[in-house]
Amino acid sequence: MADQATTIPKGWKMTTLGEVGVTVTGKTPSKDNPEDWGDFLDFITPTDISSDSKYLKKVARKLSEEGANRFKKMIVPSKSVVVTCIGSDMGKVVMNENEALTNQQINSIKINSENDKDYIFYLLKDSYSILRNIAVGGSTMPILNKTTFESLEFLITSLPEQHAIASVLSSLDDKIELLREQNKALEATAQAIFKEWFVNFNFPGATGKMIDSELGEIPEGWRVGTVNDVIERFSITYRCDQGDLSPKGKTPIFDQGTSGLYGYTERDADFQASTENPVILFTNHTCNMWFVNYPFCAIQNVIPFRGNADYSTFFVFYMTLGKVKFIEYKGHWPDFEQKKHIIPKPETANQFAEFVKPLQYKIWNNNSEVETLSKLRDTLLPKLMKGEVRIKDFDR
Repeated sequence: MADQATTIPKGWKMTTLGEVGVTVTGKTPSKDNPEDWGDFLDFITPTDISSDSKYLKKVARKLSEEGANRFKKMIVPSKSVVVTCIGSDMGKVVMNENEALTNQQINSIKINSENDKDYIFYLLKDSYSILRNIAVGGSTMPILNKTTFESLEFLITSLPEQHAIASVLSSLDDKIELLREQNKALEATAQAIFKEWFVNFNFPGATGKMIDSELGEIPEGWRVGTVNDVIERFSITYRCDQGDLSPKGKTPIFDQGTSGLYGYTERDADFQASTENPVILFTNHTCNMWFVNYPFCAIQNVIPFRGNADYSTFFVFYMTLGKVKFIEYKGHWPDFEQKKHIIPKPETANQFAEFVKPLQYKIWNNNSEVETLSKLRDTLLPKLMKGEVRIKDFDR
């Protein structure tokens, strides 16, 4: 909540969330009504929402047209501001790209015409701690109900300056999203090449001569094996925990989550990696994989490995990517280690590696730019939202 003693910048005022739009709390259709579920309308839950993205484009479940009609009074239009309001996911904010129903753990705001939708998104994005601190209930399960949510007070500026602020921040997020989409396309291209060479066996120098194996016919001179035939596994002697975190730390820490980044530490890197000598990380309990080209630290159950003396790490990454799926929260490395793979001749594998290196280098360059743009956005966000930095190019 804004500090009333704080000097309010010229042209700004105090308001509540209830005054910037209509708040809608969602509901989960009953499992006893299977006809409510289908492929017609997005159904948003907190687990669908990533704190890394501005727009929510994909959800795990959807409603049928019948289900959408049943809950039509709770449906929110696209570009509503969607806020998680319970539990450990409290305070995650996103804008829904499609019309949607949310579950009851989410409050959404249908922004009125007197305010800029993107500006209100960034206002709440900047208010994570406010949302969590105002929630009622025990510390293990904080809840921000609709009444309390609507009564939250914030300092906002005039609509023209809202447009200007939102434009600056949106331009950064749009560039970040573009780079991420480009990376998806680059990785898909590399995977398509891998499939053509090592699944369809249309690789340079292929003779067409095949031999039988336990995985079916494979090119002559190739064999069936496991990752242990092509990798060298390493140990990280120090495993970081919460006590190692530092807001301005110099070294990133990898964990088992979907983003891979646990935080930063002031410790020196416990593992060295570079663009020319990268490392692959496998998360034992969650089956995430990261291809890392810079020094880092890690928490427990993050396992690093590289290609061995005969096989390039660039080949090994695409050979193993996505081959072991998460089943339950358990150790998956034994499954990863025992899975059978078709192992090509080293010269073919390394020829593929040289082919995909430029694609991977571009992915890493894009990741670096994303990090720079994200830091710039995160630095500007609180300053713009408090009026500490003003944008002069707008009609007051």
